Amino acid sequence: MNLLKKSVAALGLAIGLAAAPAVAEEEKTIKMGVMQWETMVMTSSITEDMLERHGFEVETVEFQEWGVAFAALGKGDIDIMVSHPDYAAADYWERNARRLEKLNVVSYGYNAGLIVPSYVTIDSIDELNDHKEQFGGRIIGVEPGSGMMRQSENVVREYGLDYEIVEGSGPVAVAALKSAIDRKEWIVSMYWTPSWVFQEFDIKFLKDPKSVQEPTETYVWLARQGFSAEHPKARESIASVFVPEPALTQMTGWVKDGASIEEAVTRWKEANANRLERQAVIGNN
Repeated sequence: MNLLKKSVAALGLAIGLAAAPAVAEEEKTIKMGVMQWETMVMTSSITEDMLERHGFEVETVEFQEWGVAFAALGKGDIDIMVSHPDYAAADYWERNARRLEKLNVVSYGYNAGLIVPSYVTIDSIDELNDHKEQFGGRIIGVEPGSGMMRQSENVVREYGLDYEIVEGSGPVAVAALKSAIDRKEWIVSMYWTPSWVFQEFDIKFLKDPKSVQEPTETYVWLARQGFSAEHPKARESIASVFVPEPALTQMTGWVKDGASIEEAVTRWKEANANRLERQAVIGNN
């Protein structure tokens, strides 16, 4: 009788195992959206390399505008992308958050604000009106309609600055900065870090006692809703990567000196092979 019971139990277990649905194998192709900002391309490229080390195939899709990129991520046309969801791209994140996931921080240190040469004797935005004549009453801006321009317009309004914001671009701002520094003139401009500009010139951010400007931001990997559950190993691979801010500054410097972004990233990876190997081990657990 006991033998019969054991046989029936064993048979039932075998049937149950046979009937149990197989665990779906993790999809090995990851569609990565890449905003065409230097530092976004760099962090994305280093993470792409890590995913490939762990056996994934990565398809990249380039984007020039946050709105288009977030729409593609929300619809599932791409799986992941790096962004600044807390401030710089907060509007796009809030509109799409219910369809997205935050995965992990891949870098930290993005900062944007008003800069001056270090020889300028003021340190705070609220001192600008007292030195309008020395600065020529102008703030050198970047691309019209950009988040940095909107932020600077808020600064002018909140501090009651009697200054004109001059529209331009990143390269225009750098050219104006270089020209002023060569002549030891006073200049106030918009700019951001990480950037080679902070290696090239002795400059400083003006303090913002009213906290009008956005605080220092993180680079965050975002994903379409459901990605983590469907791609647990890819999720761990992505989470193993962290690119420190000095590394991004260094790579942007190499690009400024004539390297392509791909060449700069390759140079950094070769110089940091041991670091990446350690990260690869973490991401493969």
